[in-house]
Amino acid sequence: MRTTALATAGIVAVAALALSGCSADSADESGPVTITYTNFISNDGNEENLQTIVDAFEKENPDITVEVTTLPYADYGTALQTDLAAGTVSDMFDIEYANYAQYQANGVLAELPVANPDAYRQSLLEAYQTDGTQYALPSSFSTVVLYYNSDLFDAAGLDYPTADWTWSDEQAAAEKLTDAAAGVWGDHQPVSFYEFYKVLAQNGGEFLDDSGTKVAFNSPEGIEAAQWLVGKSGTVMPTIEQGQGTPDFDTNLFKDGKLAMLHTGIWVFGAVADVPFGWDIAVEPGNTEQASAVFSNAVGVSSGSKHPEAAAKFAEFLTSSDTMVQTRLDSGWELPPISDEAALATYLEQGDPANRQAVFDSLDGIALPPVVAEGQQEMQDIMTEELVEAQAGRKTVEEALASAEERINAVIGG
Repeated sequence: MRTTALATAGIVAVAALALSGCSADSADESGPVTITYTNFISNDGNEENLQTIVDAFEKENPDITVEVTTLPYADYGTALQTDLAAGTVSDMFDIEYANYAQYQANGVLAELPVANPDAYRQSLLEAYQTDGTQYALPSSFSTVVLYYNSDLFDAAGLDYPTADWTWSDEQAAAEKLTDAAAGVWGDHQPVSFYEFYKVLAQNGGEFLDDSGTKVAFNSPEGIEAAQWLVGKSGTVMPTIEQGQGTPDFDTNLFKDGKLAMLHTGIWVFGAVADVPFGWDIAVEPGNTEQASAVFSNAVGVSSGSKHPEAAAKFAEFLTSSDTMVQTRLDSGWELPPISDEAALATYLEQGDPANRQAVFDSLDGIALPPVVAEGQQEMQDIMTEELVEAQAGRKTVEEALASAEERINAVIGG
């Protein structure tokens, strides 16, 4: 799962052009139709899995043909903007949650009727609603959980993390598990926007105010959350000088048996599958409440589609059908956004980690990334920059949040 949003520069400009080319008259859908779908979700190894879903849909709907275009993730955002500007956008296309607000606000997404809303996990379905109206359907999700090295916990005589843990429980265990002289660390949590908005939610705070155009994180809850995140550096986790923050540093440290606890996504399961020690996962601890980060992809129907009914039918099949569920579970292709626990039973039996149930338990309280209509990437970058300044000791947490507040408000219009 990617945790970096697609580039969104130019969406406002291209939206106007795209909408100007939209026809108010949909084509006759009583006979055979062909719909187009541009995606990044199947790139790099899951193209055949997507085709399996398409084939099953066309078998059930012989009057609808689906033409698929698959693009690399790195190229997708630019290609989508180009198609919007040229009026050549597909009937359906992939989006990420972080980009949803901009696309919806600029009118490029059609309203989506959902025949069976109960098929979806409601928290994921509602993430793509605006004022109660569905504009996209979640196609997959990944969550962030707490990994732990059970051998290190056993050696220290400590109980394993549970879903009832709080920050104080995590802190106490991390301190006992840290042996800096031996290069063994108790905890690791990236100092970044993506972790800050989550720990802020775990502390009962809000990143944005109700208007969505002004930040709200420079608060007692926000200061405490930033202190929790930044304060780990050099105490229970390595410093920047020791490599913290470099690509894959935390995963490699965990794989080397030198890290007791790791905050990261379920996409790391494969990378740590063959480590020579025991490990498992738990729902991430919170402070005043539980809030787990969820990253999701979705599919939307173009507001300019000439076949919106056919596209909506395929969108729902692509995101909730039995064929989709089984294909994803059999291949390990991220997780389906469905509510049926029984249908997900095979996922729980796929081996390490033993507590795969924690993946679904984490959805009981989720923290979605804050999104703004303008300046999403700038907001994320500024927040990370200021937190790293505090981590490095060049600013206090209070100074860093005050600076982030001023800079981000100037970008998002607050």
